[in-house]
Amino acid sequence: MTTARTTSGSQRRDSDTNRREPSTPRVFGVSLAIAAGLAMAAQSRINGQLSVELHDSLLAAVISFGGGLLVLVALVPLLPAMRAGMRRLVAALREGGLRPWQCLGGVGGAMFVAGQSVTVGVLGVSLFTVGVVAGQTVSGLFVDRMGLGPAGAQRLSLTRVLGAALTLVAVAWSVSGGLNVAGGPGRLWLLTLPVVAGVFVAVQQAINGHVGKASGSALTAALINFTVGTVVLVLAWLISLIVRGGPAAAPENPVLYLGGLVGIAFIALASLVVRWTGVLLLGLSAIAGQLIGSVLLDVFLPAAGRPLSITTLSATALALVAVVIAGMGGRRRWRPRLEQ
Repeated sequence: MTTARTTSGSQRRDSDTNRREPSTPRVFGVSLAIAAGLAMAAQSRINGQLSVELHDSLLAAVISFGGGLLVLVALVPLLPAMRAGMRRLVAALREGGLRPWQCLGGVGGAMFVAGQSVTVGVLGVSLFTVGVVAGQTVSGLFVDRMGLGPAGAQRLSLTRVLGAALTLVAVAWSVSGGLNVAGGPGRLWLLTLPVVAGVFVAVQQAINGHVGKASGSALTAALINFTVGTVVLVLAWLISLIVRGGPAAAPENPVLYLGGLVGIAFIALASLVVRWTGVLLLGLSAIAGQLIGSVLLDVFLPAAGRPLSITTLSATALALVAVVIAGMGGRRRWRPRLEQ
């Protein structure tokens, strides 16, 4: 009798352990996604300032993406894991395990970096973020529901929808006093660019996850992403060069040329963790990281006319709460009454 009880207790403990085990990668993935968001905030500031000093937004985007591509190409002969990842990627494409369109995530990255370069210098990082978040959060819900990411289709849970809604509230709150600073309502049409960029970012994260899974290498996924994005941006810049002419003198500050390195960190982390978190939770966590990064930038590298406010701090706290809520109740799914 005692033995039976002991065995039963052991089985219950094993069962509890098995139920808890999947949450470990999710927590780790959320932490890495927040770090990726920190990188995004830094990249926005860098690319926006580079665009202002060059007086050429698309060239700033080309420099950012192209710089990242050069670094990744240089790493290929040095890292056997990247070369092995490329071989697995080619095999997956040949065998049909990966579709060619799933290698086009760089188009979304190009849209994001171009949006940074065009709008951050005018609207600031905060208003750029609210546009990206609006597109990314809504798009992330549909991307997860359609199963575009490697985690497969995910029904909408009440906590995920609530977390997305709270994140939108948090970001809107953080920029509630920034409309006048941005130059008046006439400038707000520029918000359409980061909104579209946010939509593309959610899709980018999903399909880059497939590339990372097929290749077994986050850096290989980043290489494919940067190759596609650089080609798109170079073509766009050449058209702009014909229409508008060349840039101003090149900036002397070397930090302004590091946007591509920051982008590598974001793409590599995102393609690694999307299989653990799903697209929406990845996006929410990255948003929290962006807000935290904005606070850190305002403290240590404040922009002129944009001091750190209690509103920004409060909104950052709300966004972190939203990420926690979105990550809760992963097994319980919410279905609208019409489906029942």
